[in-house]
Amino acid sequence: MRGKGWRERRFISFLLLLVVIAVSVGLFLLAQRYPDQVRALANLGYAGVFIVSLISSATIILPVPGVLVAFPLALTLNPLLVALAASTGGIIGEVTGYVAGYGGHGVMDHGRMYRRAEDWFRRWGIWALLFFATVPIVPFDVAGLMAGAMRYPLWKFLLVGWVGKSIKFIGIVMAMVWGFETLLRFFD
Repeated sequence: MRGKGWRERRFISFLLLLVVIAVSVGLFLLAQRYPDQVRALANLGYAGVFIVSLISSATIILPVPGVLVAFPLALTLNPLLVALAASTGGIIGEVTGYVAGYGGHGVMDHGRMYRRAEDWFRRWGIWALLFFATVPIVPFDVAGLMAGAMRYPLWKFLLVGWVGKSIKFIGIVMAMVWGFETLLRFFD
């Protein structure tokens, strides 16, 4: 028989999950309703890149395309600093996914797919997080949910996620800058 403490933990987990969902939906709706204001954040330079990346990464359910706003600044600002500002804001925003996994652990379906992902994550640990954070087409939200559900240390999640996102954003920003410079040579 499960005691009163189990019900309280389950209730708190459920409330945390609801808060993360509410924040995600709220940020998505704000970005949809005020796209010009979101684009205006880019005019703040590195701070704007940080804020846009944080907002776009904080939405775990509905995507907000922050890179479309932030990365064009790499053409006028230092591309390396743009990438680092984006990765820093991005990993801080990913805490919502971690909290959702942490809070949703008791309410998550622990079916075959969950057990498979958990086994993979346990086996590879830091390398799994680094893979999810580095590869552009792999959603890092999944890693955040899994890390939270497995009670992975938050500081490790943030550190490894930041390193992976930094590698990814530096690669994307540099490719964009070099590609743009190459394109301009064709028109000179």
